[in-house]
Amino acid sequence: MQKNDYSLLATPLRSEGRIYKEKTSKFRTYYQRDRDRIIHSTAFRRLKHKTQVFVNTESDHFRTRITHSMEVSQIARTLGKIFKLNDDLCETLSLAHDLGHTPFGHAGEKELNNCMKNFGGFDHNIQTLRVVTVIEKKYYNFNGLNLTLETLDGLLKHNGPISNNKNYQNILGKNIFKNKIDFSKGPSLEAQFSSISDDIAYNSHDLEDGLNAGLFNLKDLRAIPLISDIVKFHQKRLKKNNKELIYRQITRDLINKMVSDVVNTTNYNIKKEKIKNIKDIYNTKVKLVNFSREMKLFDKNIKLFLNKNMYNNPSVLKKTKQGSSIIRLLFKKIKEKPDKFIKNNDLKMFTKERRICDFIAGMTDRYAINLYKSLK
Repeated sequence: MQKNDYSLLATPLRSEGRIYKEKTSKFRTYYQRDRDRIIHSTAFRRLKHKTQVFVNTESDHFRTRITHSMEVSQIARTLGKIFKLNDDLCETLSLAHDLGHTPFGHAGEKELNNCMKNFGGFDHNIQTLRVVTVIEKKYYNFNGLNLTLETLDGLLKHNGPISNNKNYQNILGKNIFKNKIDFSKGPSLEAQFSSISDDIAYNSHDLEDGLNAGLFNLKDLRAIPLISDIVKFHQKRLKKNNKELIYRQITRDLINKMVSDVVNTTNYNIKKEKIKNIKDIYNTKVKLVNFSREMKLFDKNIKLFLNKNMYNNPSVLKKTKQGSSIIRLLFKKIKEKPDKFIKNNDLKMFTKERRICDFIAGMTDRYAINLYKSLK
């Protein structure tokens, strides 16, 4: 491989195919079709009214799952273009990565997992795969969106190879991928960039939303190494500019800092591991796309800061506890009369509890709240 000719590491534009055979498009690539299927899906539209941190009914200005997914996509596409990768695949994976999320954010996910603890559990990453392979109904001949094998592989393994796929088979159905995906191989670079873009996006944007909500201030941020210099630089401009503009500038600088670090660290890892082609990527045991040691420490510190000052802030906890209570009651009430709520006869092969789980996981915050009020 010539110096920095990373195009050889890109997922090929010609896909290895789909689970169910389809004619190719005259006008769009395989991955453009995947992206469009995700954008046109019911699950994607619902992300507009699903919690990122703040419950969706609180404000029109805080981020939701759909704006978060779009911001992850922008960062992933940028990284993909820098490395001359398949940026359509980067975008597709990023837009799809939260399709399986519950209402009320991670609190909702935790509560739904508690409800399902005797029935296989719940994980939003596996649920995303369930959405795109089982739940969405858009075509005559198959359930799901019939995405390319490369997109399914990226959604499945964006955090690394799967050592035990038993839970996936229990939740998705046996041999849902028809032996076309190797669980033991590593993820593509596109999948790895999508994954780290998720970290970059929610670290920076949760900070901005927290500042705008008044949960903490610029002085508090100066206690975090690496970000303190950015804050000091922009604090000098407070007299001439409003706070919201300062917050946006800090967010931009923070994203740039993290993206630059990922580029440099990934460059180093590719050279160190002597990665020459895409097969080397699948076979390596090393996470090629990563933060530097210094940035990993920063990532850890910022998560600790957000956990203390935002996610466990009394005002946020109050709302998330309410969300947990709503999901707990909905599961109980729907389980008493499931046929009243669940109409999809195509999924009869799954347990009653799994179908109830699908129904609740697909709800928006608003729908869950209104249904809760009607059943309470």
